[in-house]
Amino acid sequence: MATLFVSDLHLQGDRTPADGLFRRFLGGPAIAAEALYILGDLFEAWLGDDLVLPEYQGILAALRQLTDSGVPVYVMHGNRDFLLGTEFARRTGCTLLADPAVIDLYGRPTLLMHGDLLCSDDLPYQEMRRQIREPRWLAGFMAKPPAERIAFARQLRDTSKEETGRKADYLMDVNAETVAAYMQQHRVGRLIHGHTHRPALHTLPDGSQRLVLGAWEDHGSVLRCDGQGCRLEQYSDEGPGARVER
Repeated sequence: MATLFVSDLHLQGDRTPADGLFRRFLGGPAIAAEALYILGDLFEAWLGDDLVLPEYQGILAALRQLTDSGVPVYVMHGNRDFLLGTEFARRTGCTLLADPAVIDLYGRPTLLMHGDLLCSDDLPYQEMRRQIREPRWLAGFMAKPPAERIAFARQLRDTSKEETGRKADYLMDVNAETVAAYMQQHRVGRLIHGHTHRPALHTLPDGSQRLVLGAWEDHGSVLRCDGQGCRLEQYSDEGPGARVER
C-alpha cells in the first residue's frame, strides 16, 4: 500500500475537468491507499462551512464515501480554501491539518505545507495573507451575507489572476532560504508542498528533498510514497501516467 498526496485541485464543480477526474480518482486509486493527504486548495474558493456552494456537494459526498471505506483523508488549508472548518470535517470524515505539519512517513519525518508561506519574496501577497487570516478580519467577513462573500471571492480571484500575469517568475516560486529555515526549524530532511504548480522532485545541496505537487487541470498530479520512496505520477482516466522526476 502507498500514501498519496495531492494539492491545488481548485475545484469549481462541473465547470472544470478536474472535478470529475478527482471524483473518479477518489473512487479508484484512492480506495487502495493507506492514506490520502490533500495539501491545500482543494476548492477554488471556500466561503465558510455555512455557505457550501451547490457545485461542491458531489465532492463532499465522494470524500465521505472514501473515509467511510476506511481510508483516512487529511486536508490542509490552502490560500483559496483557508476557511474550511469543523463542519466540513464532520460532513466528509476528513481530518484538518495545520500548516505546517510534520508526519512520520514510513519511518522518515516529513514536513507538509501548502507552500504559499515559502514564497516569501512576494511581500504584497504575504501581507495580504496575514490580513485576511487575522481573527477580527475573519469575524467581519463571516458576518457578511452570502452574496457579499461570493462577490469578494470573485474579486480576489480576478485580482490574483491579473497580478500573476504581471509578477516576475521568481516571486511565484519558493525562496530557498525560507525552505531551509522551515526544514531546519522542524528538523526534517524531506518537505512536501504544493501551491507553485511546478511538480518536481528536488534534491537539495545538503541531501534533503523538496517534493512539489502539481495542479490538477486536464490531468491530475499525484505523489505516491511507500517504504521504497516517493514518485510523482500523472493521473488521468486511462490510469497513472509518466513519472515526473528532476
